[in-house]
Amino acid sequence: MEEQEYIPVVQLCKLYELEITFFDEIQEVGLIEVTTYNEQLCISQERLSDFDRLIRIHRDLHINLEGIDVVFNLLKKVDRLNNELTAVKNKLRLYEEN
Repeated sequence: MEEQEYIPVVQLCKLYELEITFFDEIQEVGLIEVTTYNEQLCISQERLSDFDRLIRIHRDLHINLEGIDVVFNLLKKVDRLNNELTAVKNKLRLYEEN
């Protein structure tokens, strides 16, 4: 594991002006996975976009954690369906060209 792959929760709290307890709450709900790296709580850079999306939903829409869980799961499902639709369109193009 490289150090660049993880961002300390403390830095994210400062950047987003959050309380550390917020990370505990979103981790309990299962919205984000927090790992320990170099004796610090961190999140993966791969999950940073998910975390940013989660924060925007919470702040911009004033939705509680349970609501965020629902919205976040629906957004993931929409993303997955869009990816599937793109794959199906690409396959269809192959058949149209032949």
